[in-house]
Order: sequence, then C-alpha cells, then structure tokens
Amino acid sequence: MISAPAIAQTKKQGKMEKRIINPWEWQDKRSYVQAVEVKNVQSTLYVSGQTAISDDGISSNENMEAQLIHALKNLEKVISQAGFENSGIVRLNIYTTSTAELWPHFHILQEWVAKNNVKQAVTMLEVKSLFETLKVELEATVVK
Repeated sequence: MISAPAIAQTKKQGKMEKRIINPWEWQDKRSYVQAVEVKNVQSTLYVSGQTAISDDGISSNENMEAQLIHALKNLEKVISQAGFENSGIVRLNIYTTSTAELWPHFHILQEWVAKNNVKQAVTMLEVKSLFETLKVELEATVVK
C-alpha cells in the first residue's frame, strides 16, 4: 500500500471566499445577485423547501404574509441546526402558488436578506400548488 505524505493528507483549506457577479445594478433593488462564485468551501448544505409547517407537521392555512414569515423561521432553524449561518446562503429558490399574492409581502424577504447579509442567486417560480394548504416554499443552498 502506498500512502501520500502526511503533509498532503493534512493540507489546510483556505478561508471560504464569495465573489458576487453583477453585470448590472438593477438587481440590487430586488435583493439578489446574478451569480455567486464560492471558493475554499468547507461544507455545503442543501436545504429542502421550507414552508409554514408547524413543529408538529401541520400545514398552515394562514395568509401569504404569515406563511412567508413562518417559512423564513423554519429555514433559519434548519440552517442553524446544521451549524451553518444564514449569511452563507448562496442560492435561494422561491416557489409560490401566487406571485400576485406574494409581491405585497416581498419586502419581508428583502428585509430578512439585508438583516442576514445574504447575497444569493434567486429563482422564483409560480407553481400550480404546493403541499396541502401551503402558499410559499423556500429552498436554499448554504456554504461555509
């Protein structure tokens, strides 16, 4: 059996670096970036879509605003439980049953993004339906 020298086996990875790519400025008002390059990643967390489901697994039947706030809290909980930070989000996919219903409350997401210093690529999709009575779902990729 041939083994690599100990120095090669214990190579220390550099500090994680994020580079934001924005060929334009208009996306800044919409609280996202066009692309994020990440180097020297220690770990990557792929978070399933988080919604307004209670700790007991009961889907919310509240309005869009309440569901968005609850989904953000659940997203934070999963990220924290995994030992990551919200600021490490590099991709956020938003699924909603009604973009028209979500837009009046979009500032909630924008304020959350600003508060947590998140610089993420975003995709938003309007879908025919989500699980049971749910109206919004947040799926994230997080790095550290």
